[in-house]
Amino acid sequence: MRKLIGAYLFVAIWTVAALGNACAQSLEATQLMKATNQDRAQHGLRPLRWDPALARAAQRHAELMVGQRALSHQYAGEAELETRVAQQGAHFHVVAENLAAAPTPASLEAEWMQSPGHRANILDPRLNEIGVALVRQGGYLWAVEDFSASVAVLASSQIEGAISQLLSQRGIEPTPGVAAARETCAMDHGAAGGLRPKFIMRWEASDLNRLPDVLEQKISTGRYRTAAVGSCNGGNEGPGFTTYHLAVLLF
Repeated sequence: MRKLIGAYLFVAIWTVAALGNACAQSLEATQLMKATNQDRAQHGLRPLRWDPALARAAQRHAELMVGQRALSHQYAGEAELETRVAQQGAHFHVVAENLAAAPTPASLEAEWMQSPGHRANILDPRLNEIGVALVRQGGYLWAVEDFSASVAVLASSQIEGAISQLLSQRGIEPTPGVAAARETCAMDHGAAGGLRPKFIMRWEASDLNRLPDVLEQKISTGRYRTAAVGSCNGGNEGPGFTTYHLAVLLF
């Protein structure tokens, strides 16, 4: 097994979002991404999609690594990982990073898969996007793989539509009180617009494919027939770590 330069092998993950042109995938970066997705496929996981924002962040960090001639997830004066990828235009609720230096894409992937932390990043089922940067120096590829669990940038109406669909599937029909529901979403308590709901649920989420357990339990009682759905704070508050802010008023 080839050793990494200076035995440096690091892993980091933060759970905590558009600058320049998209980074092109070099042949070797494509090979490394393919190897990563092959390892995921062998474990029943979906392939990661290429994200130009992650690739731009990875490229800048790879160039710093070569300049410093040492592997690190953060150098003096450099922002931390979630800020770096956010500055390049990524929206996410999880980010992770693998670093290494080795002669070929295949040897990079082999080393990562033999390291528990790096392997965990590659096989993390939450992650769905990847950006890869490789800089060849001194016979080695200095590699950065940035991963994310991406969050879509959606308008308030799209966010509300996704939640309304989930409610409809449970026999709860949406009402036209969107404006009041949006105001209610931004309030700490009570309801706006003179609405008198039987129950109000406010929450933050990065996944619009499920409802909170408390809301599911309320719906399961059969006491409610309609609901007003509102999103506030623009859904996505800005670049980087992204959550949707929601309110459901049950009647």
